[in-house]
Amino acid sequence: MRQIQNMKRKLLSHKLMMISSSIIFFMIVLALFASFFAPNDPNLVDIAQKLHGPSSQFPLGTDHLGRCILSRLIFGTQTSLGTAFLVMGLMMMISISLGIFAGYTGGKVDYIFMRICDILMAFPSFLLSLALVGILGPGLVNLILAMVLVQWVFYARVIRGMVLSVKEQNFVLAAKICGTPKLVIIIKHILPAIISQVVVLIFMDIGGIILAISSLSFLGLGIQPPEAEWGMMINDSKPFFRNYPSLMLYPGMIIFIVVIAFNLFGEALRDALHIKKE
Repeated sequence: MRQIQNMKRKLLSHKLMMISSSIIFFMIVLALFASFFAPNDPNLVDIAQKLHGPSSQFPLGTDHLGRCILSRLIFGTQTSLGTAFLVMGLMMMISISLGIFAGYTGGKVDYIFMRICDILMAFPSFLLSLALVGILGPGLVNLILAMVLVQWVFYARVIRGMVLSVKEQNFVLAAKICGTPKLVIIIKHILPAIISQVVVLIFMDIGGIILAISSLSFLGLGIQPPEAEWGMMINDSKPFFRNYPSLMLYPGMIIFIVVIAFNLFGEALRDALHIKKE
């Protein structure tokens, strides 16, 4: 109990932690209630209103199709964060299951698992995701599938290392001696011992997932029009950058702020939990 109180005190006294958590909370609220906060329909095309400056009707102006930039940024929050959380959730389901199974079982299972990891990690993850999306075709479902298939291996390998360090500790050995079933040991002893490290890993890497999704959408291989997404908004604004730089600046700044916020939150959480850097 005292450790929890000390951790709360440390987190509350960490200024960057408070700032980053406030940004993350604000962005999540925007994503959940996008239709309430957006002043206009983000997909409504009105060529007569194209490339207008800020006004009472369009607080940040309009894009080349006359769509409200602020509304598209808000709905882009829903798309980008929702996709990133879904990708991370699916990856963690696979990574935790395989990482714990390989690390705890050991032997040939662990050897085969490590060789598969070595093969997949020999290729840059973004380029491999890019190749898979190119093969599967652009779209949200294919984007999620490609990223999950490529990036689970990194997290599974890290989790496998965590399990290796935990399964030799006395409380696990004592459970084995008492004849506790393997599944019970994993659920009641190993998983609680590594869950804090896994949570920190998620928060520290969710920013990278958002960046990868925006990058693939920027290249035209991710989320497709007319859905609003930050990377796609930057891509759509390229021809107008010289005369209307704000069209690229707004989504670019949003991506930068959100990624930095998640990174700072993860760093502060790791310090509070006294987790060493890899």
